[in-house]
Amino acid sequence: MLAFLGTALWLGILTSVSPCPLATNVAAMGFIGRRTDSARGALWTGLLYTAGRALAYSVLGVVLINGVMAVPAVSAWLQENMIRLLGPVLIVTGLVLLEWLALPRGGGGRFSDWVQRRASAMGLGAAFFLGVMFALAFCPVSAALFFGSLLPVCLQAGSGFWLPLVYGIGTALPVLAFGLVLAFAAGRVGQAFDRVTSIEAWARRVTGMVFLGVGAYFTLAYSLRVF
Repeated sequence: MLAFLGTALWLGILTSVSPCPLATNVAAMGFIGRRTDSARGALWTGLLYTAGRALAYSVLGVVLINGVMAVPAVSAWLQENMIRLLGPVLIVTGLVLLEWLALPRGGGGRFSDWVQRRASAMGLGAAFFLGVMFALAFCPVSAALFFGSLLPVCLQAGSGFWLPLVYGIGTALPVLAFGLVLAFAAGRVGQAFDRVTSIEAWARRVTGMVFLGVGAYFTLAYSLRVF
């Protein structure tokens, strides 16, 4: 189980430093940070934002996993064929992470703007609200990681709550650091953003290559039964 939890946390961290989710994280903390006049306040907003993201992914995971597993025929088919499907899914996810395959973009930017406007009239609860809503604003990379990588792991582990919860925490980890930066030295946010962006490019490429390699092996071994 620890291996599954570690995988979920890594996928969450990788999601958090991808350009689209990272931009929403920074936008949320920038919005909330204007109302924060203490380090304690920044920490609380970060914790509430993290709780919002984690809860959103957990509820979504429970609904999707339990909904699928509640149908006996679907559950039995997945238990028998998930290992065969996992290879192609990992390959597609790896191609997306390496930017060799482009997925259509939705209206995530407009959705994020609408969420920030709705949060303008709220107090500290805006942090939790933004966490929930931004978690649901999937972009191509976050959708590939959540639906293409995390959910198959959840099905394999039989956990629709804890793994998405850990994933959600991972997606919001940078927010705690950004919250403290916003409280103490707002001028350093740009420098921190540049550093995280450089880390994201490296982590995404390495993970993409690993996904391609493992996906190719699973496809040859289980889908095509070459060996």
